[in-house]
Amino acid sequence: MDLLVFANGFALWGDARFRCALGAAGVQKEKCEGDRATPEGVFPFRRVLYRADRLAAPNTRLPMAAIAPEDGWCDDPGHRAYNQPVALPFAASAERLWREDALYDLVLIPGHNDAPATPGKGSAIFVHLADAAYSPTEGCVALALADLQKILSQAGPGDRLCLSADAL
Repeated sequence: MDLLVFANGFALWGDARFRCALGAAGVQKEKCEGDRATPEGVFPFRRVLYRADRLAAPNTRLPMAAIAPEDGWCDDPGHRAYNQPVALPFAASAERLWREDALYDLVLIPGHNDAPATPGKGSAIFVHLADAAYSPTEGCVALALADLQKILSQAGPGDRLCLSADAL
């Protein structure tokens, strides 16, 4: 099944419709590192990460792993580990996955710019948890916890994230 996400902040999963937050620069066809845009395109679901100290393991058929305090994600286009998970501390720029806020307590990783990663075309594009105000993201898709849990409970290999610059 496809998770269809539209530029006006709504997503469809089968018959369910959800509110979501997107990048502050909207949905863009051309993604560049640091542009705060959500990339337009179709990306396979890769795996799920979760904070085991805050949430039970999600019910899903996707590969999953618990996030540890040393987990990060390289966002340095000049490093060979660009757009890949890394251990912190890390010599290059990397986003910390173990956060004080709850935004990364549950994360779906889509296959954006990862086969292989092209330097500068965007990194750390995730489907993660939204804050209470559905504030714009740095380029990710953000959903309510219950909505992401519902999606993951039905998701499996072969499912995809489909991001559209069109409105629903």
